Amino acid sequence: MRTNVLSILVWVVAGLVPALAQGSTEDALALLPSCASTCLITAVLESACSPTNQTCVCTDAPLQKAVETCVLTTCTPKQALTTMNITSSTCGAPIRNRSREFNAISISLGTITNLIVVIRIAYQHFSSAGSLGWDDLFIVITLCTGLPGTVINSVGLAPNGLGQDVWRVPFDILTTFIRWFYVQEILYFSQIAFLKTSILLFYKRIFGHTQINMFIVGTLAFNALYGLVFVFLAAFQCRPISYYWTNWDHEHTGTCLNINAIAWANAAVSIALDLWMLALPLSQIRSLNLHWKKKVGVAMMFCVGTFVTVVSILRLQSLVAFATSHNPTWDQYAVANWSTIEINVGIICACMPAMRLVLVRIFPRILGSTKQYPSYPGGHSGGHYNRSNDPHKLGGSRKLGSESVVRTANKEERPLPPVPLSSGKRGRGIILTRDVTIDYHDETSLVQLRDVERLSMKDGSSRGSTPVTLE
Repeated sequence: MRTNVLSILVWVVAGLVPALAQGSTEDALALLPSCASTCLITAVLESACSPTNQTCVCTDAPLQKAVETCVLTTCTPKQALTTMNITSSTCGAPIRNRSREFNAISISLGTITNLIVVIRIAYQHFSSAGSLGWDDLFIVITLCTGLPGTVINSVGLAPNGLGQDVWRVPFDILTTFIRWFYVQEILYFSQIAFLKTSILLFYKRIFGHTQINMFIVGTLAFNALYGLVFVFLAAFQCRPISYYWTNWDHEHTGTCLNINAIAWANAAVSIALDLWMLALPLSQIRSLNLHWKKKVGVAMMFCVGTFVTVVSILRLQSLVAFATSHNPTWDQYAVANWSTIEINVGIICACMPAMRLVLVRIFPRILGSTKQYPSYPGGHSGGHYNRSNDPHKLGGSRKLGSESVVRTANKEERPLPPVPLSSGKRGRGIILTRDVTIDYHDETSLVQLRDVERLSMKDGSSRGSTPVTLE
């Protein structure tokens, strides 16, 4: 937002000129500040529009520009706001208000995000296969800083001018709006830093024993510094601090940093960091001990994070437009809206691996990673199985000859080869079948993506079996 708020207010001021020719609007002309009246009369006399041609006066761009320049020079911000309010009404400009739309988006996304985080933490806490980590702690911290932001959107920004034309906002309400915007800016910078910290700590849990661990640690340090610097700049960008929300009227004294430069720098660094954080896990996909189809699935899961980067770029675009805005409360709608979407979508993306685990638990047949091994008479199976190479031998056989079957949670059977009798002949006697139910997580548990087969069953072996490695 420009420090000189006069430039925000007057781009259609010439719309009042019809009051010169129409008796019905003479009262409106009398309400104009004297500085604006002089500007209007001078601009009309020097324009190609007839004072009686209301359409021409209200739409002629050179005339409006002349009035704007004059008012910027001779009127105070409050006088300019008053002028703009009167002229827009006289010219029949529509009353615009997008606050309800913003409120609906903020509350809906906030509710969905809170629900997803609660499910993630509950699953991690109550499931024997999971455990709460530092990444879970920081996603909760991000949510805790996001809750006040959602409240401020609803009770601080939306009812105090966001999504409305600035000249229709009362002066005291405008000051309140800017004060809430100041608080929201600090919360936004902190939420972005906490969210990235949670994602990086999640990477560290997965890839902590790989070559990129030092890059993850370095990125964590950089992100912490990045967050502290911008939160500090946002909090103390004006001296005194209150000058942030009082400087618009030019009736107070103080100094401020370049607010637009701070916002641009934060957005640019955030986008660059997003791209780097996307490259970190993708660089490890090739080394995963997975089928190529599963590698594609894991890569796609990480690539969902690119949507957050796209939202960040759209927010940066709105910041560029906001810097040259002549109507900040209206144009700040785009900034506030994209910031809200960015934070909530980022939290949802950070919770996706945990949410997929929940879905795998609910729909194991659809989303699980078990394989089918049909059995045939004589102990042969449709899949290749070499018991001598199995590091986790499961089942057993009697001396008379037996066939042991591993049955997964999806009722899929995998027969083990028949054991020879003491005479060296293959057994055809009594067959002992042992049913072992195994619940196991697929690669999306991300405890160790490099060896998904080792993700077997922290919670599934409770039914009386030793974990088995399924090929």
